[in-house]
Amino acid sequence: MKEDNCLHAALICLGMLCYSHAITTEKLNHARPSLHGHHEKGKEGQVLHRSKRGWVWNQFFVIEEYTGPDPVLVGRLHSDIDSGDGNIKYILSGEGAGIIFVIDDKSGNIHATKTLDREERAQYTLTAQAVDRNTNRPLEPPSEFIVKVQDINDNPPEFLHENYHANVPERSNVGTSVIQVTASDADDPTYGNSAKLVYSILEGQPYFSVEAQTGIIRTALPNMDREAKEEYHVVIQAKDMGGHMGGLSGTTKVTITLTDVNDNPPKFPQSVYQMSVSEAAVPGEEVGRVKAKDPDIGENGLVSYSIIDGDGMDMFEITTDYETQEGVVKLKKVLDFETKKAYSLKVEAANVHIDPKFISNGPFKDTVTVKISVEDADEPPVFLKPSYIFEVQENAASGTVVGKVHAKDPDAASSAIRYSIDRHTDLERYFIINAEDGNIKTMKALDREEIAWHNISVFAVEVHKQHQEAKVPVAIKVIDVNDNAPKFAAAYEAFVCENARSNQQFITISADDKDDSANGPRFIFSLPPEIIHNPNFTLRDNRDNTASVLVRREGFSRQKQDLYLLPIVISDGGLPPMSSTNTLTIRVCGCDSNGSLLSCNAEAYILNAGLSTGALVAILACIVILLVIVVLFVTLKRQKKEPLIVFEEEDVRENIITYDDEGGGEEDTEAFDIATLQNPDGINGFIPRKDIKPEYQYMPRPGLRPAPNSVDVDDFINTRIQEADNDPTAPPYDSIQIYGYEGRGSVAGSLSSLESATTDSDLDYDYLQNWGPRFKKLADLYGSKDTFDDDS
Repeated sequence: MKEDNCLHAALICLGMLCYSHAITTEKLNHARPSLHGHHEKGKEGQVLHRSKRGWVWNQFFVIEEYTGPDPVLVGRLHSDIDSGDGNIKYILSGEGAGIIFVIDDKSGNIHATKTLDREERAQYTLTAQAVDRNTNRPLEPPSEFIVKVQDINDNPPEFLHENYHANVPERSNVGTSVIQVTASDADDPTYGNSAKLVYSILEGQPYFSVEAQTGIIRTALPNMDREAKEEYHVVIQAKDMGGHMGGLSGTTKVTITLTDVNDNPPKFPQSVYQMSVSEAAVPGEEVGRVKAKDPDIGENGLVSYSIIDGDGMDMFEITTDYETQEGVVKLKKVLDFETKKAYSLKVEAANVHIDPKFISNGPFKDTVTVKISVEDADEPPVFLKPSYIFEVQENAASGTVVGKVHAKDPDAASSAIRYSIDRHTDLERYFIINAEDGNIKTMKALDREEIAWHNISVFAVEVHKQHQEAKVPVAIKVIDVNDNAPKFAAAYEAFVCENARSNQQFITISADDKDDSANGPRFIFSLPPEIIHNPNFTLRDNRDNTASVLVRREGFSRQKQDLYLLPIVISDGGLPPMSSTNTLTIRVCGCDSNGSLLSCNAEAYILNAGLSTGALVAILACIVILLVIVVLFVTLKRQKKEPLIVFEEEDVRENIITYDDEGGGEEDTEAFDIATLQNPDGINGFIPRKDIKPEYQYMPRPGLRPAPNSVDVDDFINTRIQEADNDPTAPPYDSIQIYGYEGRGSVAGSLSSLESATTDSDLDYDYLQNWGPRFKKLADLYGSKDTFDDDS
């Protein structure tokens, strides 16, 4: 490779030299005239001077990426005024002058001092000038020239992406375009073949190929199957120099995926499926599943299932589970093991979406046989009817047969059945059922007018399996019997005017019958035979279940008779008919000339100047009430008794009790509690009863009474208090007791003046000064008088 590059560079240099020589020759032929140029003769004898160009130059080229030991000679500048004596100085300026390009100012040779890269810069524009070396005076005007960097093949092709991804449908025809890959080359596309690319496939044969000039990848094999291989890895190469030897290359990877098409029909993995289901299963319950395999994916692999034949088409159905792509067989109707024990279905699986391109591959569906066996289950009894309706006449005797229900065990064992009535539906126990045969009878007489329909429930239970039971509703209609006579439809009360005319109708009556319509209307109204010739009133049957009462004579008087009772016989239309006699109350009233009622009271004529009957009754009622209140008041007063217990607040003597006790002076802070003195027993919760006589007389206990000459007044008083407290005959209050004894042995003597016959002037109170601070106040009161007298 290195030798090829050297040879290529040598050829380029040789070509450049030949090209430069040709250009130089042409330039010289067209150069401006030198200072010594020849003369030409123009028109009309005018001499024209042909000037000659002073520069010998051309367009220079330099090869990129040159790595030789010496600078590269780019070219030489020379002016025809240069005589070679060294007085001419060449100057170079412009792009890269002095850095990349340098010039020998004597010879005009230009060298490149650095390696150049065309991909960075393709050409440089420089300016050359010849000046006098000594004076730097320009000898020629500046002239521009271009140095072009000659391209070499130093850049390999590069693809736009390192990896490509593409899809192509499976079963595509040969030559189907898959994807186009594109590479680029940084070399000069206008010079040589450095940028001329050629594509080729390195990996991926024989499935794919690539167009050499465009890079388009195409399928190379027919009928590629995704189910066999879904993904392919292809390597594409791009090579410059037109693909010739010595060119550079680059590669890229292309991942090609085959997309799915519906080219495979669904297929069942087996020809027969076996399933089983209990006869106790309810409709909608799942029986089993089938699945047809389809190697296609997505919507191409969607499969729908259907039942196309078989003896179980009416009993079973199939749906599609699109998540699992399974056919779900479900029960459609209730099964009976005793009737049929096995069913067969023919199930078809077909693709939902079919591609017309592959319709020739065959029918995109498959069939399978599904055999379903019914398993016996322990079933409860079954009534022959879903419900029963019976009839029985009302008032039928107890034990009358109403009807019969019947149930059987559907199982093969056919167990015996026992019957019973749900007593929650027959709380009054009107009916009873025979547990063996299911006959229903009455237990008491029925009344249609009370209950017209009886709705009960009957249980059927297997004798040996009590948990297996069935329930059926039984409706019993009570047939009407004509056992109710018709009566007035309302509580009629008629009014007739005193001035009524003969044959005048004053009321219309109707009847009501509790029996059924068959035993009710039509009602027949009549008067009893004994009063059929009633002189006052007559009756007319209107034949529409009503009757009119008319006046037979003219004129009535309230004073003579204000109330009439008219019996009316009403018969119904039953077989046999029933009748009843109803009494119509007729009042005689006063009316005006227009027949409007004014008053219906007979007393209005008798007491017209006094009070009415209603007013008298009200007055009497008030008097009776007042008398009752007075009697009750007197009775309560007599029954009022004196309270048995005397309470403290009822003692009116509380505020008049006095004690002639002189006390101990101002410093005496101890006093008796008046409440305690009044009722000492009340402290302990004991209240004496005035109506109870004491059972024994209190006897003072020995030892409690002090000695006669005792001077201990406190003991004396305490003894008396204790005696009074313990005496049940003592009243519940303290009596007035006066103690005039002041004690013995006191140096002060008696302070009482009750027994003293002396006067104030005879007393000497000086000794009070010696009694201490307790008598200081008394000494000051009585001693001050003496002092005052002495001073006077």
